Amino acid sequence: MSDKDAGLHPRILITRSNPIAPDPRVEKEARSLARAGYPVSVLGWDRSGSLPTQENVEGVLVQRLSIRSEYARGLMNFFPLLRWEVGLLAWLVRKRNDYDILHSCDFDTVLPALLCKILFGKKVVYDIFDFYADHLRATPGWIKRLIRSVDLWAINRADAVILVDDARREQIAGPSPRRLAVIYNSPEDPGDQPAPAAHAGVELRLAYIGLLQVERGLLDVLEVLRRHPQWTLDLAGFGGDEARILEIAAQLPNVNWHGRVPYQATLALSAQADVLFALYDPAIPNHRFSSPNKLFEAMLLGKPVVVARDTNMDRLVEEHNFGLVVQYGNLSEIEAAFTHLAQDPGFRQQAGSRARQSYDQHFGWHVMEQKLIELYRQI
Repeated sequence: MSDKDAGLHPRILITRSNPIAPDPRVEKEARSLARAGYPVSVLGWDRSGSLPTQENVEGVLVQRLSIRSEYARGLMNFFPLLRWEVGLLAWLVRKRNDYDILHSCDFDTVLPALLCKILFGKKVVYDIFDFYADHLRATPGWIKRLIRSVDLWAINRADAVILVDDARREQIAGPSPRRLAVIYNSPEDPGDQPAPAAHAGVELRLAYIGLLQVERGLLDVLEVLRRHPQWTLDLAGFGGDEARILEIAAQLPNVNWHGRVPYQATLALSAQADVLFALYDPAIPNHRFSSPNKLFEAMLLGKPVVVARDTNMDRLVEEHNFGLVVQYGNLSEIEAAFTHLAQDPGFRQQAGSRARQSYDQHFGWHVMEQKLIELYRQI
């Protein structure tokens, strides 16, 4: 692409309230837009203050604001969040000549972006990973209602809105976005993955790499693993319940802890598993509309997946027939599902083949990338 061609494309800045270390969705969206000729950079929030303020991640400039805070502290995070919003706005004002479009990920970055739209005429793409009011865990109801009202207002003011699942149209019912695209959380296809290696004495190998929260069924899975020492779990990630989960995992010799890993390692660990799982609590509103990476990683890798009922994932799994659905928190059902998968490798293979077919035909990132680029062409 020539410099002249590059000058025809508006400059995009993606903002996200995490350190992009990693953030698979942000990174693949940035790469897709860069491949389409858009100059792209990313701005994230480093709560630890320990990461580089600037680095190149696969050809995309990632910058970070260092504002100290912790995860999952409920209302205790209000003032750090306020400092982030103020710091983000100050940065955007100061650098206003360096970007044309703000691609704002979630509610905690969109308000400064909309202010820059008002002040400087910037375009705003509002990418809703999780509907913020339904994502909060320990927040009074009246605050959630206030946030929801402001969020719906923001949806109407953005130049375009992106949802991660078609089911989330119901979650944001009311506003009329100017442009709306549904872009699933599908991973990019990195090519052939190694076949699972045989492990003596291991009947079933599981993997979970992601956010460490008790509402994702991890304590139930650990209890099932306690009963089945012949099964193993590769566990990695970070999150607000990390200490509690790791305390239990440390007691189980069949759980392998890998810490926080880059996304390439996520796929490598998942590729070595026989089965993946995503057991989200449907009592949490966002989980009823969930569309997590793990579901689409299972499709990409050709793995059967076990999901919780009433989480939207169950609809996709049953429609495309590539896994099992259980009642959230029901140890007997979870144990029975894993037992069936352990004892029937033929079923695992057939479900895995259907999973990969679903990726290729309907949900692959090659499909999502074209939707993203078309949305930007409209803007």
